[in-house]
Amino acid sequence: MTGYAAASEEIHVNSVTYGCQWDLRAVNGRGLDLRFRLPDWLDGLESSLRKMLGMRLKRGNVTMALKLVRAESGAALRLNPQALAAAVEMVIAAETQAETRGLGLAPMNAGDLLALKGVVETGPDTPLDAEAQVALVAALLDRAGPLINAFETARASEGAALGAVIAAQVDQIEALAAEARRALPARRADQAETLKAALARLGEAAPGVDAGRLEQELALIAVKTDITEELDRLDAHVGAARALLGDDGPIGRKLDFLMQEFNREANTLCAKAQSAELTRIGLDLKTVIDQMREQVQNLE
Repeated sequence: MTGYAAASEEIHVNSVTYGCQWDLRAVNGRGLDLRFRLPDWLDGLESSLRKMLGMRLKRGNVTMALKLVRAESGAALRLNPQALAAAVEMVIAAETQAETRGLGLAPMNAGDLLALKGVVETGPDTPLDAEAQVALVAALLDRAGPLINAFETARASEGAALGAVIAAQVDQIEALAAEARRALPARRADQAETLKAALARLGEAAPGVDAGRLEQELALIAVKTDITEELDRLDAHVGAARALLGDDGPIGRKLDFLMQEFNREANTLCAKAQSAELTRIGLDLKTVIDQMREQVQNLE
């Protein structure tokens, strides 16, 4: 399920002021994939945030980013020599490859190199001691709580809207199953006439064949094409889907499984239809179920 929350604020830790820019967003995913973009000079924050989010989220590709800048003059921009050397090597390699292919690249200046990720680092001019690290991480985790709450509120709002859409699709499935039941008497009458005609043709083609045996075989065919059980199971699945939609907990994975069951019954109904009307209803069912499956993928 998609969701987004952001915050920009200042925190004060041990007489030091830090500017914080939080960004928390998610897109749809079958499982839970947590990714973080956090200050690399601050230890212990990612593991705690991962635990916090893992306890509250079950699905989605989630990215959490934090830009943290020390507001006092003690904050510093530092050149990372290893990153700079690696960047220069990559530029040289790119220019060499371009020359071998007769291509010309625009020359890079110092500003271009310094703009590459990791070449310039922002952080305290001196490493934080263990006590300062713990205090800063604790303060950031305290501020992360309201951000996650806002993020979950946004997801809940979208979830409510999706729930209404899925509930309407469940209503459509129920209506189509009822329509199929109403079409059954007409199909039975048509099947009876078809079976009688088939029995007559077989009697003419093979006079010596036992008529009772033929009637048994044709009756067995009629039983095999009966779709009452499929319609009963569709009704049961409709009830199960509505119960899940009324649940307060995560329901996405359970609805995923239920969609497989819906699809199985619709496929069987189409295979057994032997009627233009029932075939149409079965195809309409498959269309609604496919649309519903796409929406279910967006649910927590």
